[in-house]
Amino acid sequence: MITFSVIIPTLNEERLIGNCIRQLRQLDPHVEIIVADGKSDDKAARAAAELGAIVVRSEQGRGYQCNAGAIRASADILLFLHVDTRLPPHAFTELRHFFQDDKVNVGVFRLALDVKHPLLNFYARCNRFDSVLTRFGDQAIVIRTSFFQAIGGFPNWPLYEDVRLLQKARKRTHIYLFPGTVLTSARRFVEKGITRQCCRDLWYMLNYVAGVSPAQLAVKYDRTARG
Repeated sequence: MITFSVIIPTLNEERLIGNCIRQLRQLDPHVEIIVADGKSDDKAARAAAELGAIVVRSEQGRGYQCNAGAIRASADILLFLHVDTRLPPHAFTELRHFFQDDKVNVGVFRLALDVKHPLLNFYARCNRFDSVLTRFGDQAIVIRTSFFQAIGGFPNWPLYEDVRLLQKARKRTHIYLFPGTVLTSARRFVEKGITRQCCRDLWYMLNYVAGVSPAQLAVKYDRTARG
């Protein structure tokens, strides 16, 4: 039977990690759950370990953390999941069906956000189209372990590590859109203002596509986040 390792990068997510792990256990009690913690200041790592998850620690940054989790993983398929994203019912049953086909190497789910707003609805609908501007880690990246290793994993970037992974994958294979829908928290949009955050995300993505380095963008991103 096809096996799965779910890798959850965390940084000070004590409040959310428990529900995330419990939901995964309800979906499939046999999946390997790996929490890749970026040196949290809270008790997220301890909470994850108490719930039976494997905990690995690494440098901060999703690229570093996801790669560290992937090194520890033992399953056929890697599923990179944000702590505030919930998988659809029967997710693993559907994924096993897809990955029985050797041609399937990587895919993402359809996206929905937990706050209804015209801009967020548009954002979610755009994610159904395959392009560098419309596929992100919010959709839960699912990738065959051997293929992940073949393309060199995530870059150790402060931003857009998920976008780059899918760019590398797209050069070698088709990126599938699985039929289920993940539900992702809109907390960063709500905290910063939905319109402002949507415009901000688009501006940074266009700069990335234009060739501005993720390191440069991260400095500006942190400054505006504090503002």
